[in-house]
Amino acid sequence: MQLHPALKSRVPTEEIPVIQYEKHTLPNGLVVVANHDVSSQLAAVNLLYRVGSRNEEPGRTGFAHLFEHLMFRGTKHIPDYDIPVQMASGENNAFTNSDYTDYYVTLPKDNIETALWLESDRMTGLDINAKNLDGEKKVVLEEYNQRYLNQPYGDLWLLLRPLAYKVHPYRWPAIGRSPQEIEKATLADVCAFYKAYYNPSNAILCVSGDIPPDEVFRLASTWFGSLSANFRKVKPLLPEPPQTEARRLEVVRDVATPVITIAFRMGGRTDPQFYRCDVISDLLSGGTSSRLYRRLVQERRLFSSVNAYVSGEIDPGLFVVSGYLLPEVTMAQAEEALWEEFDRLKNESVGDYELEKVKNKFEANTLFGELNVMNKALNLCFYEMLGDISLVNRETAIYRSVTAADIAATAAEIFTPERSSTLLYHAAGGRQTNRKEDEVE
Repeated sequence: MQLHPALKSRVPTEEIPVIQYEKHTLPNGLVVVANHDVSSQLAAVNLLYRVGSRNEEPGRTGFAHLFEHLMFRGTKHIPDYDIPVQMASGENNAFTNSDYTDYYVTLPKDNIETALWLESDRMTGLDINAKNLDGEKKVVLEEYNQRYLNQPYGDLWLLLRPLAYKVHPYRWPAIGRSPQEIEKATLADVCAFYKAYYNPSNAILCVSGDIPPDEVFRLASTWFGSLSANFRKVKPLLPEPPQTEARRLEVVRDVATPVITIAFRMGGRTDPQFYRCDVISDLLSGGTSSRLYRRLVQERRLFSSVNAYVSGEIDPGLFVVSGYLLPEVTMAQAEEALWEEFDRLKNESVGDYELEKVKNKFEANTLFGELNVMNKALNLCFYEMLGDISLVNRETAIYRSVTAADIAATAAEIFTPERSSTLLYHAAGGRQTNRKEDEVE
């Protein structure tokens, strides 16, 4: 079949710029990655710690996210992290997720040592005391209330995660399983967590900018080389058992619109299935021409909006479809319509036109992302954490290799009732379907 000219790959895969990098590991275990970008007068410093909510245990959840806050509380030598960054004309931020915690700074390349000085100082010299801990607990608890407990639909993922996972730490969010577990965190608990995970042997440092790799490695050795390692034996996580039956949960909340969410178990981030599922998610909801939008929003008028996405965690994750129902549409109608679209992917071959459009989007996103030094630094750290840094330059080809047959086979494998976890989120005062109420608080 001849493709429409507008859908031919705008940037041939072989012409997508390759991210050049060199890698070096210090004796204390710190992995250092350098990307020499001569086009930018800015430099990006990204420091990734291999610690997220996956490294927590019931009763002590939310610690990784709490530490993201504590890391800006100051050290024994530098009481305020932000002031030196601002004086160096830089910007900084951080984030925590299920698998890792990331800290990043962008600043003029001539001021690169300011960022390295700050990051090396707080890697092992954080000033953890009762006052700082109590202050950040209050901040995190307020964030928990605002984002999860007092926000419409805020507890949706608090309900969905333990429905889909029964053993793996993915069953709670990065912010923690409950506010009570954050409140009762002791100073001893927090200090032990810091010692275990915040050290050179558990970190990846990447610098992107117009700085030669040899100079990056020299500077990394200068600022981080004297820090002590903590080469500990990592306790393996218990794998999530195979799901063998459909799971359902129905709740009533004070919201304006009912929501249906269906999550399916899928492969982890480096599993070939991940890439196929990611393509499927864009086929279903990648813009106004996607399947779910055209058929269920525009044509059948069942939803005001509907979305499909993959969670993207290291270990086996979730393929999630979620939609907001229009008035007078029942949960049964909405659920049936979604399963019809799942079955359509299994039984009807995806056309070349539709598939090429999705692949072009991945290529464009890759191309535009590589124009930014911070994106390159973030990505290099991420792929090194995954255990295959070369993926930073190979993923576009992997996405392009996905075929219509792959999509049908993957849809048949994952879109089955026994792999599904369905959350029916009813609006208080709205029309309810006949059901047995079963809430998880």
